[in-house]
Amino acid sequence: MMSTPHNSAKPGEIAKTVLMPGDPLRAKFIAENFLENPVQFNSVRNMLGYTGTYKGKKVSVMGSGMGMPSIGIYSYELYKFYDVENIIRIGSGGAYSPELDLFDTILAKDCWSESTFAKVQSGDESDIQTPSPELNQKIIDAAKKLDIPLTLGRIHSSDVFYHEDDSTDDFYKNHGCDVVEMESFALFHNAKVLGKHAACLITVSDSFVTHKETTAEERQTSFTSMMKIALEAAIS
Repeated sequence: MMSTPHNSAKPGEIAKTVLMPGDPLRAKFIAENFLENPVQFNSVRNMLGYTGTYKGKKVSVMGSGMGMPSIGIYSYELYKFYDVENIIRIGSGGAYSPELDLFDTILAKDCWSESTFAKVQSGDESDIQTPSPELNQKIIDAAKKLDIPLTLGRIHSSDVFYHEDDSTDDFYKNHGCDVVEMESFALFHNAKVLGKHAACLITVSDSFVTHKETTAEERQTSFTSMMKIALEAAIS
């Protein structure tokens, strides 16, 4: 297969491990600031993707867009049609836990969602999806090597950004979720269905407890701890 409706890359242009931020401009930032000799392989719908080397090893980075339907398409195609083995989502999220502060880095131990993505995609009715233990361990080891603090937590993947009832008590108290984002549930499910590996690193961009928040520019360029951990894990 030469390409998909959403990805113009040719076979061999994408590495076995892909870092996947939601924002394609964050993918561009990583390629330009961390990869050696990056080459752009995709610009369809402005969902930018690049392949280069990090410490001499081939690594790719590509945006996923916002939400489960979007990452569901891109991750499925990468796994199924481009022989990608590992996808590490690197994203931003809102903290439910009072123990989390802005710029803290969270590694998903699992992901809870009220989404029907898994049920519709494959008939899987579980409301919890899990990452690859092997990939998570590589990320834990990379964080230790880099001496960057890492917190394991449960992710809430939500289909809704603007709730009419903006209370988060149910998600935190009844479902044990520490932070919310909108993609990991679909990513973990696709990896499970296709026999691949997935993980998710989240940098806290805002807090539902303290109401602190980061700027759009900070979210695009300042989450470097998460990026370094993911890159180190990608080459291990």
